[in-house]
Amino acid sequence: MIKKVVTASVLALVGVAALNAGTYNAQAEKDRQALVKYFEKKFANPEKSKNQFFPYTSDKELKENYAKGLKFEDFRLGSYAFSKEGKSQYDELNEMPPYEDNVDAGEELYNSTKGIKQCFPDPAIAGEYPKFDDKSGKVVTLEAAINDCLKANGQKPWNMKKGKLADLEAYFAAKSKEAGKKVDIKIQSKAAAAAYESGKKIYYSQRGYLKLSCATCHVQGAGERVRREYLSPLLGHTTHFPVYRLKWQGLGTMERRIGGCEKNQGENPHKANSQWVAKMIYFMSYMSNGLPVDGPDIRK
Repeated sequence: MIKKVVTASVLALVGVAALNAGTYNAQAEKDRQALVKYFEKKFANPEKSKNQFFPYTSDKELKENYAKGLKFEDFRLGSYAFSKEGKSQYDELNEMPPYEDNVDAGEELYNSTKGIKQCFPDPAIAGEYPKFDDKSGKVVTLEAAINDCLKANGQKPWNMKKGKLADLEAYFAAKSKEAGKKVDIKIQSKAAAAAYESGKKIYYSQRGYLKLSCATCHVQGAGERVRREYLSPLLGHTTHFPVYRLKWQGLGTMERRIGGCEKNQGENPHKANSQWVAKMIYFMSYMSNGLPVDGPDIRK
């Protein structure tokens, strides 16, 4: 009888612990669902939508391209989802993708670099990062995890913005896409939830001499035209990295892109291996949970 009571008590405690673990992402999931709803409403059919984005825009292309409205999975394409001209150029470039050699180089690095295959026995992992490491109390991006593996095997870390690391990440992304993987970021502790909140605060805070936040362009301003280009939405931002940018004429990581954005808004870029950058990527990646891994890909 006593044994049964003790067993029941233990199971009850385990159940409470599991319940608590499941609530750590409650706020993040609420944020994500609100973001999806916001963008689907913002980019809905202009003839039926009552929001102010379409009825008052003078951009004929936007009105034409949104005839059917955008849904959740459309946002993986960024601004190509609503730019007819941009999507046409995108499709042409993808007939002979400029990043194919990078994927091949990444596969070679995966098979030949000491320790990498042991650290990452399944290469289809692009949608799982960043992860929060409770032991160190830090957010670990895929780039940081690769460099940690290299250092653990007595090797020097790679450039976190381009080069070998971007090539290996391209291979991981390609294998993830091939396997039909989706973005699946976990928040499984109180510390992880705090890191997410920190990343969210960074994303929505005004910085630099222009006093802009990331959200200024990619939430409130998403879909608006700046010079000749449309601003892409936060939803889906991390799905296609590493990315081959025409401006770079090469492949780059999310850390590289964030550094460029910081310069554009009049701010000194944070270091690619900083927790500031990692936490923001953690937040951004969680916002794309459920979208297909779509990298490597092309952007302007």
